[in-house]
Amino acid sequence: MKQNPTPQPLTGSFISTRRALSRRQFLRGAGIVLSLPLLESMAPVFAAVTKNAADKTPGGKPRRMFAICNNLGLLPDQFFPKQSGRDYELSPYLSSLKEHRNDFTVFSGVSHPDVDGGHPADNCFLTAAPHPGSAGFRNTISLDQYIAERVGHLTRFPSLTLGVNVQQGQRSLSWTGSGVLIPCEEKASDVFRRMFIQGSAAEVETQMRKLELGQSILDAVGGQAKDLQRKVGARDRDRLDQYFTSVRDLEQRMQMSREWERTPKPTVSASVPLDPASPKEYMEKVRLMYDMARLAFETDSCRSVSLLLDSVNSPAIDIEEVKITDGYHNLSHHGKSQAKLAQLKAIDEWHMKLLANLFTELKNVREDGESLLDRTMILYGSNLGNANTHVTTNLPTLFAGGGFRHGQHLAFNTERNYPLPNLFVSMLQRMGLEVDKFASATGTMKGLDLA
Repeated sequence: MKQNPTPQPLTGSFISTRRALSRRQFLRGAGIVLSLPLLESMAPVFAAVTKNAADKTPGGKPRRMFAICNNLGLLPDQFFPKQSGRDYELSPYLSSLKEHRNDFTVFSGVSHPDVDGGHPADNCFLTAAPHPGSAGFRNTISLDQYIAERVGHLTRFPSLTLGVNVQQGQRSLSWTGSGVLIPCEEKASDVFRRMFIQGSAAEVETQMRKLELGQSILDAVGGQAKDLQRKVGARDRDRLDQYFTSVRDLEQRMQMSREWERTPKPTVSASVPLDPASPKEYMEKVRLMYDMARLAFETDSCRSVSLLLDSVNSPAIDIEEVKITDGYHNLSHHGKSQAKLAQLKAIDEWHMKLLANLFTELKNVREDGESLLDRTMILYGSNLGNANTHVTTNLPTLFAGGGFRHGQHLAFNTERNYPLPNLFVSMLQRMGLEVDKFASATGTMKGLDLA
């Protein structure tokens, strides 16, 4: 995760009747630098910043991109709707997103031209570089890094490259222009530390110990936070309350995850089954990474985030409704076994529930009169159309937010797929970039219009 030079705080009080609050303002404590969400009080300064040619996002508003790849995909008959257009009936999986029906578009009949190779195709999910399994293959720049190179200087972190259960050094969604893999951040606590904790090594360790004991980073900046809340308007106070609450909720969930790691395991006489070390580790990691991305966007610490859900390397996952008896990868090669399909469906449904929760949280965050979801494009999909047979066509693809006119199923030819990179061009243009080509794109995404 690359980091831009740390902006210096303004001296004096945080806000006065004569001076607007800086967009780069933050609260500072011992070992803590807590970025602030966008407030109405920041509007005059932020408006001046967006005059810069490098920040020509539509309407002078910050736009963001979150790309998520589940490299074992989703069961096609459970994900894809049977009807197309705006009056389609939600599929079983999409029913989990019914409250957000008008916030996303689902695609069928799309893929990356000439991207084959089965599992290695996940490395090309955001690059669309052809034939990843061939000898001498060299990857190209990924969508998130293309964005980071052009708008990354506007935020503390040009990009965040996240992963869950990733094969380090072999798997990543993020690649440089010279085809070099960018390793994933796998620990939410490390991402959290980089985003919110700053100071000497001793100060950082002290603050992390406090976090482990259930104390909040907000304790270190409590006085400044209260002073700031007294001086801003009513809507900004509500915005700050919402933000501080979300930070504390995240800290508490991280603390709960650490307690499991420290709890000794019971001794049993039975032989060792194929079980994960921590029963709910996978889904909780996904949830935490979603939270990391949301906080990064909410504080405008980063505008380009990728997340690889490396299901190939995930063990059995404990789902409340169904007992999972085999590893995630083995389940994906179900061979039409009804027992395996039932378990795989339960896992997929949890993915959809977590995605629905992410949409809800982004919609609940207000930024300058709009929801954070309106400002954030979310791409959710896979490099595999069918993990059972390693097919890399007809990719399950869902696209949400970003201010587009959603609520539709765009169905393309399942025999001769429409190029998914066309969606990437539409996304880049929404980021304010003047481009008409990316990878194998032939234009922008047909049927996808702005709201």
